[in-house]
Amino acid sequence: MRQTSARAVTRDGGLLLHRARAAWPFVGLDVPALRAAGHRASPLRQFVFKTRSRCNLACTYCYVYEMADQGWRRQPPAMADATVRAAAGRIAEHAHTHRLARVDLVLHGGEPLLAPDAELAAPVRLVREELRRRGLTTRVTASVQTNGTLLTRPRLDALAAAGIRVGVSLDGGLARHNRQRVDPLGRPGFDRAAHGLRLLARRPDSFAGVLTVVDLRLDPVEVYRSLAGFAPPAVGLLLPLANWSNPPPGSGTGTPYADWLVAVFEEWWHEPVRRTRIRIFEEIVALLLGLPAATETLGLAPVTTAVIETDGSLEQTDSLRSAYDGAARTGYHLATHSFDDLLQHPGFVARQLGAGALADTCRACDVVRVCGGGHYPHRYKDGAGFRQPSVYCADLEALVRHIAAALERQVRAHRAAGAAS
Repeated sequence: MRQTSARAVTRDGGLLLHRARAAWPFVGLDVPALRAAGHRASPLRQFVFKTRSRCNLACTYCYVYEMADQGWRRQPPAMADATVRAAAGRIAEHAHTHRLARVDLVLHGGEPLLAPDAELAAPVRLVREELRRRGLTTRVTASVQTNGTLLTRPRLDALAAAGIRVGVSLDGGLARHNRQRVDPLGRPGFDRAAHGLRLLARRPDSFAGVLTVVDLRLDPVEVYRSLAGFAPPAVGLLLPLANWSNPPPGSGTGTPYADWLVAVFEEWWHEPVRRTRIRIFEEIVALLLGLPAATETLGLAPVTTAVIETDGSLEQTDSLRSAYDGAARTGYHLATHSFDDLLQHPGFVARQLGAGALADTCRACDVVRVCGGGHYPHRYKDGAGFRQPSVYCADLEALVRHIAAALERQVRAHRAAGAAS
């Protein structure tokens, strides 16, 4: 079976593999019929450059290196200059076709700061040049997502000069929170990351925020307070990449992830002065108020992010690697496919369908417009594919309802105060 799947990947972009592992959408979704019925693709707006496919850390839980997909082993360590130029041309082509007012570039890895300054900034510079060459006024925003261990003053100067903001991935603000973030020799990476964060905290214009994966073994309020101590403008709290065939740690009874997040929410919500933004809470509040969400993990908005691998392959979001080996692959490449071509891939089409991509139980649920069925990779079940409720369904519902109740209480209090005055 493994040999057949490998041949399928090279022959047809992995469709035979996808059909075996994910009947929906790769069997159950008729893309031509959907287009004929009037469903139109949403243009891509965010482009992730995998500038490096290797990392200077060896975190034991990493979804790129330690989970189902080992495709990084087949990738060149670094993205070649010709590949960067081809990507810039394709992005400008897409922006021209769809008259995009803005595109977001994310420099990712591996660890992108393994690249020298000029090489790291090249995608941003070349995209801007290509847009100008085509007479476009499309605004370009750029960020780099790093483990923080290679941040220095000169490096931050170079990133700021290139207009690149910095996001840092960390497991918490204390050394004991980061025991799994070690280098290949098992040496802790926290001290170097903390030093980088302290440098970054002095440059608020360059600081994009911190990303942290929820770990039930850690005290949630301690994690939040310790991260807030680095003065990030935003904190991203992510649920672990898990699914029905690979359930998350601690699952099975109750709503442990909701409980963890609710503890942070209560601390954050009742602060007299807001120390930082917490994206998951702000997005839930926005969705409860009927505002659009800016994340692919909540709500029903179409996903508009594409990944460019170091070899020029065009892929879906990295988080799909947690489902099965090859789950993010499309078989498309910069040399032969445009980003409009990519939008016809069943995996992309499915993630732009909103409620149409969800299980019946999700569509019937009264919190679906907020949770959106949960993060797409969390819906996976081997063989069946991605049309189940999230493996975190109960947690998401409990969290949304808790925040809705808190929001309602605050609205009532404001109304009462207004009436009294």
